[in-house]
Amino acid sequence: MNFLGHIYFSNNDSQLMYANLLGDYVKGSDYSHYPQKIREGIKLHRTIDNYIDHHPVVLELLHQLYAHLPKVSGIAVDLYFDHLLAKNWNSFHPTDLRTFTQHFYATTIEHVDYYEEDCLVMLKMMKKYDWLYQYRLKEGLTLACQGLSQRISFENSLADAPQIYDKYEAEIENAFHLFMADAIPFYKDYFEKN
Repeated sequence: MNFLGHIYFSNNDSQLMYANLLGDYVKGSDYSHYPQKIREGIKLHRTIDNYIDHHPVVLELLHQLYAHLPKVSGIAVDLYFDHLLAKNWNSFHPTDLRTFTQHFYATTIEHVDYYEEDCLVMLKMMKKYDWLYQYRLKEGLTLACQGLSQRISFENSLADAPQIYDKYEAEIENAFHLFMADAIPFYKDYFEKN
């Protein structure tokens, strides 16, 4: 999942949400020098990535989409799932998406000195252009695909992902709902154990 999915699975903890997003910018296995909350966020980020990367329904969907989106089908599915999470937000969260995202944007980041500059720039852009709320719209999905396509270091077809979404919408939506049906209890259990 992309930004919204990572935030959603952060147990309604705003600082963990930010630390989770930072996890995308932290390399290596030794992150013991970070404050506790950031360590929790990095671990959660990696758990989320690993869970979706190995989920059988997602693997089947990736196989189906690979011919259309070689090398970037996994990125496309992350963006598709964020779009569907935003679009169906009220089915998954008691707070409406607008209120939820505004609260997230307004939260002051603790231990900000530990955040990579690239991450802080991304967060600033996210807030400025309201990426999280825009995900619910097809236009938001299109902009996310185009923007990320330009930042990938190799030639790719990610900008075509919205058209592929239209072609396989039923299959993608079905995979998303099956994934969420498994992921929600998985993360409930994760937080009860951690």
